[in-house]
Amino acid sequence: MHMGAYDKAEPLIQRSLAIAEKALGPEHPNTAVSLNKLAVLYVNMGAYDKAEPLIQRSLAICEKALGPDHPDTATSLTGLASLYYNMGAYDKAEPLHRRSLAIKEKVLGPDHPSTADTLNDLASLYRMMGAYDKAEPLHRRSLAIYEKALGPDHPSTATSLNNLAELYRAMGAYDRAEPLFKRSLAIYEKTLGPEHPYTATSLGSLAELYRTMGAYDKAEPLYQRSLAIAEKALGPEHPSTAASLNNLALLYKTMGAYDKAEPLYQRCLAIKEKALGPEHPSTSVSLNNLAWLYAAQGRNGEAIAFMERAQGIDHKQIDQILGFAPVAQQTQFLATREGNLFGYLSLIRQRFPEDPKAVRNALDIWLTRKGILLEAQKRIQDVLAAGDNP
Repeated sequence: MHMGAYDKAEPLIQRSLAIAEKALGPEHPNTAVSLNKLAVLYVNMGAYDKAEPLIQRSLAICEKALGPDHPDTATSLTGLASLYYNMGAYDKAEPLHRRSLAIKEKVLGPDHPSTADTLNDLASLYRMMGAYDKAEPLHRRSLAIYEKALGPDHPSTATSLNNLAELYRAMGAYDRAEPLFKRSLAIYEKTLGPEHPYTATSLGSLAELYRTMGAYDKAEPLYQRSLAIAEKALGPEHPSTAASLNNLALLYKTMGAYDKAEPLYQRCLAIKEKALGPEHPSTSVSLNNLAWLYAAQGRNGEAIAFMERAQGIDHKQIDQILGFAPVAQQTQFLATREGNLFGYLSLIRQRFPEDPKAVRNALDIWLTRKGILLEAQKRIQDVLAAGDNP
């Protein structure tokens, strides 16, 4: 599964689940573990509609068989929260992370590394929500726990340092982020080695800070080294290698070196199409990245073609979410896709105002999305009205 070979992993996990159900019963804790593994696979595949009932069933089993305050129940809560996080349903994820945290603090103790894991998950959620004032103390507490329980040079400490640094980067506090990124990298190099995948990720994080700061001369060699490690340690067609390719391509695009960026973006897209599938949400991201690169060069036809394909993937993802998620989550998920849609419509308006086919396609996509949003809003209003009139 970590290699991105989801098509191979799925039948193996399904078989493991079937064996557990037959040998142990459908409500055994080990069955819940297999359910959770299959759900995680589906989350990684972007198949959220398949993941949710599995995680909910896993959670129900844990609560019944082990109790509402068992660590395995906390694990299932975290899995469901991660699903909602990926869907952009942050309001659904927060109480689940909080409940998981409360369980771990009660059962394992406030200073247990597993408690620190959940603190980090909740802090990362707040960072994505822009609630930096809530995220910082949680990241700091998580870091303190790791340093005390595992030591200042443990890889988990390095991960916590990196997460706190990411928060400061998001806040624009680059002077606070840089030493944390550097310390995190030094720990990984010391404990795991200079060619470990985690070292590659840490190099990429520091490089991204420098790119954000405009220090392109510092960023480039770090991105290049990160890519070289990923290719050697994970292989040239691994999703993490694709991420490194994307990061280096983004740097070159930012620098205006489009001739260097294009082959990297193209290779990144090819890896994602093969490893994740042509309709995976991450594939949509790569299509949009290439589209904007083409648009920057005035290659408008290619840009539109890639954007329209990305819109097609987004639309299928939206249809999937609408098929099972509550109306509030539907609206939230639609909001996560607005940037891509508005970018596409803006490009049509600027570059193709006189092209009937391009305008017609854009109008169709816009009306479809608008209809979905209006339907979701109507359903919310219906629910509210029903509540007022029992």
